[in-house]
Parts: sequence; structure tokens; C-alpha cells
Amino acid sequence: MNTDFYRVKRLPPYVFEGVNKMKAALRAEGRDVIDFGMGNPDLDTPGHIIEKLVESAQKPGVHRYSSSKGVAGLRRAQAGYYQRRFGVDLNPDTEVIATLGSKEGLANLAAAISAPGDVILAPNPSYPIHAFGFMIAGGTLRHIPVPLTPEGTFDAAEYMRKLDRAVRHSVPKPTAIVVNFPSNPTALVCDLDFYTEIVAFAKKHEIWLLSDVAYSEIYFDDVPPPSILEVPGAKEVAVEFTSLSKTYSMPGWRMGFAVGNHHLIGALTRIKSYLDYGAYTPIQVAASAALNGSQDCIAEIRAVYKNRRDVLVESMSRAGWDIPPPPATMFAWAKVPEPFKALGSMGFSKLLLSEAEVAVSPGVGFGEYGEGYVRIGLVENEQRIRQAARGVRKVMDDADTILERFEKDLEAAE
Repeated sequence: MNTDFYRVKRLPPYVFEGVNKMKAALRAEGRDVIDFGMGNPDLDTPGHIIEKLVESAQKPGVHRYSSSKGVAGLRRAQAGYYQRRFGVDLNPDTEVIATLGSKEGLANLAAAISAPGDVILAPNPSYPIHAFGFMIAGGTLRHIPVPLTPEGTFDAAEYMRKLDRAVRHSVPKPTAIVVNFPSNPTALVCDLDFYTEIVAFAKKHEIWLLSDVAYSEIYFDDVPPPSILEVPGAKEVAVEFTSLSKTYSMPGWRMGFAVGNHHLIGALTRIKSYLDYGAYTPIQVAASAALNGSQDCIAEIRAVYKNRRDVLVESMSRAGWDIPPPPATMFAWAKVPEPFKALGSMGFSKLLLSEAEVAVSPGVGFGEYGEGYVRIGLVENEQRIRQAARGVRKVMDDADTILERFEKDLEAAE
């Protein structure tokens, strides 16, 4: 029988597999791996949200199938959040849909709006689903390199130049543009001026805009990240994805949303009606309580990540590895240290794991323009971060010897 499945063969080999195998092997040997590799929040979900889940689960009639679109109370709660946080009015019946996390929403919208051969413009580096959701759906990817200013911030003007060039030279005309701020993996942020410009651009060229703001509440500067829907008229071309995973430390609950353009929300609603019955009803009720209740827990979670960020930057700097402080997200995006630059992001990640028992994500796993960087998740406490820095310092202090031994081990393995 044919096992050369069309959609599966379009996916490249999983870049992180080698690092994950090494991590598993070291743990099997009893070694203490400090794992910054996966963006998997380690903080507990706030107690009042858990209490609402338990309370709801004990009520009769809640264990049946739910609604794939999300229960009405949850959709109203999300609309209320957008009004309070961004000043954006949403119709909970036509402009809001609950998803099983933002990742599922992005992938299913890609399936809903893509035909084989459609061109999609996605940032690079970026979270894999931004590109591969459309690749699985049969689309054709064109990557837009994410440019940095000399200060290491997002260069919006250069990005728009690259975007304009991509649209002019794409045949057929692109169907959609994906944007992601605050960005995973780079932690870059944008301002409302950029959103205003890209909305006008999308309207001019009649291209859909898909915005991922899963990290909109994990920020460390005084000005909170904006929503693309704050731009007047943005709902004519844009839909936005959010998630409770990081905001309320609820990753395993799989609760997210898509909001905005009613045509896109309608398409996603129709696709999901064939695929799922929505999240477990008590989870949706608890998610409503999260959105409607006190938001003090968000500030507390944000403060934990900020403190971890500061400890990471300071302790790694003392170890000899300068890491720019990320303005948002639960990640740091760091260049491979100069002595190890020739190894590339994958080689350095493996070396760091074997020599310092510290796991990071190689930047190349987020696209070819992520090469030369690694992503560090703020998912270990301050003590563990300092412990990791001590391991990194030993690697930096003995770089020549370690490099020589590591390269010999690689040759022997081949």
C-alpha cells in the first residue's frame, strides 16, 4: 500500500528531535537537565479558576457534548475582555469563537481558507504552526524575514518593504499574511502604528490578516502590547488569536479564541463543527470565570516571568553570555556565543545539553532565519536559572577544550 501520504510528506523532519532524544537519554542516566526548551508554563493555574472548574464539574448535565463554537457565556466573556483591554467591540455571536488553544484555531482556519497552491506570507523565524498549518492545508509558503534595528528591536519599516516586495513578486497573489506580536520566538513587539500600516496594506491588496497575540499579557514595559483590531476598520480584513495558556497559566486546559472578521470566524466555525464538540463544558465555565473575575493573577504571573527574565540576563552575563532582555513573552532570544558560532544553533544546543545539562531550543527550528540564535524559555525558577548559568560559565571558561572534545564525539558518532 502507498504510505507516501501527501500532507505528511510536505512536513520537514522535526528539527528538535535530536535535542529531545539527547534530553531523554540524559534523564534516563539520572542527570539533572535544566529544561528551557519548551514554552510549557510551570506555574499553577490560579486557585479561583480551579475552584470554578471543580464546582462546575459537580453539576448535573455538564458532562455531555459541548458546543464547538464555545458556550455563549464564554464568548461574551471574551468580548468583554477585548472591550476592557483594547477598547474593541465584538459581537460574541458572529465575531468570537472559542478554540482548543490558539494553535488548533490557527491550523483549522488555515484549512478553512486555503486551497492547494495558495500563497501565504508568514514571518521567519516564527512559531511553527504559523507556517506549517498552511503547509498541511496544501498552501505554498513565502517567508518574510523579521528584520531587527541595530538596537535589536523590530524594524517595522524594513518589514513593510519586504512585505511589499513579496506581494508584488508572488504568483498567485497571497491569500493571507500572518503576524505575531509579541513574537514567539524572538520576543519582539510592535506598536499600533505598524498595525495601522499593515491593515491599510492588506485592504489595498485584498489580503487577509491573521494576528497571533497569545503573549499579549506577558510584557515587561509600561505600555501593554496592542491588538490589531484597535485599528479602525481592521475587522474588515483581520482576525486575531488569543490563548489563556500563558495569560492565566492554563496550557493543559487548551482554551483559546479567534475574534474579528465575521467571514473568517464563520469559516472557522463551519470547519470546527465537523471536527470537534468544543472543550469540556466545565473548562469553558472556568475560562469564563478567568476572564470575568479579578485580573490580579495576571499581574502576579507577569511579575514572576519578569523576575526570571532579570535573573537570566544578569546571571548569564556573569557567565560570559550576553542575552538581550526580552520586552515581552516567556522567552529570551539569544545569539549563539561567539566561541561556538561555527557549530550553529543545533550544534550549540547539543553541546550545551551534554556539557552543562541545560536544554534550549535551536533557532533553526523556527525557520532558517533563526539560525545563529537559541530560544530560552523562562520555565524554571530563579534557583534553577542560576544553576544553569553556573554550568554555562564552565562551558564558556573552557570553550576550546570542550569544542575539541565535542567535535571528536560527533565524528565518532557519525
